[in-house]
Amino acid sequence: MMCPAMCREPYGGEEVWIPIMIKRRSFLSVLSAGAVALLTRNVFGGVVGGGRKPNIIIILADDLGYEDVSCQGAKDLATPNIDRLSKDGVRFTEGYVSAPVCSPSRAGLLTGRYQQRFGHEFNTPVGRRPEVGLPVSEKTMGDRLRAAGYATGWVGKSHLGSSPQFHPLNRGFDEFFGFLASVHRYTPPHNNPKNPVCRGFEPVVENEYLTDALTREAVSFMTRHKDEPFFLYVAYNAIHGPMEDPPAKYTGRFPQITDWAKLVHAGMVAALDDGVGAMLGKLSELRLEQDTLVFFLSDNGGARGNGSDNGMLSGVKGTLQEGGIRVPFLMQWKGRAPAGKVYREPVISLDICVTALGAAGVGEGGSAPLDGVDLVPFVAGQAQGSPHERLYWRMGAEYAIRQGKWKLLKTGDGPPRLFDLAGDVGETADVSGREPEVVKQLGEAYARWDAQLAKPLWKPPAYRGQVQLED
Repeated sequence: MMCPAMCREPYGGEEVWIPIMIKRRSFLSVLSAGAVALLTRNVFGGVVGGGRKPNIIIILADDLGYEDVSCQGAKDLATPNIDRLSKDGVRFTEGYVSAPVCSPSRAGLLTGRYQQRFGHEFNTPVGRRPEVGLPVSEKTMGDRLRAAGYATGWVGKSHLGSSPQFHPLNRGFDEFFGFLASVHRYTPPHNNPKNPVCRGFEPVVENEYLTDALTREAVSFMTRHKDEPFFLYVAYNAIHGPMEDPPAKYTGRFPQITDWAKLVHAGMVAALDDGVGAMLGKLSELRLEQDTLVFFLSDNGGARGNGSDNGMLSGVKGTLQEGGIRVPFLMQWKGRAPAGKVYREPVISLDICVTALGAAGVGEGGSAPLDGVDLVPFVAGQAQGSPHERLYWRMGAEYAIRQGKWKLLKTGDGPPRLFDLAGDVGETADVSGREPEVVKQLGEAYARWDAQLAKPLWKPPAYRGQVQLED
């Protein structure tokens, strides 16, 4: 299948390419956005004196469990390259995403806003519905950083809409190599006309193991744009199903694993880890380590059926329990963020956008406020206290709110339950009966937040238990 030529056509008040065929707490809260950016650049060594703006790389895994990497306690696995980010940067033990499933989580990550504010509450429905996707009214990190002079590249999975107006090249990205749907097989050849791997808008036949192909393209982008500031979003589909045998160069590292499903899982994680290593190695080769802010996280917690391990956390992908929303979350910015730091205050994927904009000296702009916080002052000890007073989640009738050690969780038909995460990370003991004032306070805070949100733009896909079929 070949895509025809392209032209620019109006859509939603602007032109798109069409194929023809800190919010801040503590002392930062009193500063203007411009003053915060200036402070951040001077204190942490960013673009002072007209120097190079830092590169920004976001590496997003798919359905990776909380303990699927060795720096998080993985069993029978070794992830030395992902661990390098922890050794040379910051590991957030209480790092969250804004949704327990792929598409809304990615919408929040790329906009820096709770996705429920603009109706992107659920996974996109099964099948190609042309009106469904990340609303074009929302600015992405690509939009903001490209306007600031960055070369912008997107490698990997989208899952944010299949129509041209939702295509990465129309959402602030100069280059795209990947696929638009929620799921893709790993083994070549990749030539499915219903879900093609594309370079830009053009389908290509790809003959590499898909994780390796995405790594190749990410490294190529870094090499080609080494002389200018770049923003690279690498959205692997590993370790999301389908469960297919990885190349022997990965599975052969685990002779002790005899169970097929566990071996496939281990091989998929090894391929992902090698990809991270290739990117970090390229940064070192290009002498860009000091000039690059790197984030690594998963889009949601580990899923049933792919061998992932959420450790002591309760729940899995698709739930608002800790195992669905707490993920591996790492940040490296050599010389700016401390090395080897373990940060134990709650943070969320929405913070990545604001942190990146602060590093780049880019104001938040626009009438829609961002919900994230610049993390650099907090991890460097320049800002005290927790980055967030509260974190929120909503998925249909289910919701959660976290404040300090407390988490109020509403699932099913019963009343909300209260958990003390400081001593019960597995959410085993409901303490709502002995803490009625905490329940009342958190319930009222959630109601105030909920009143700000939009109605979902589409219904959720069909469910199998707690896991959505589309994803």
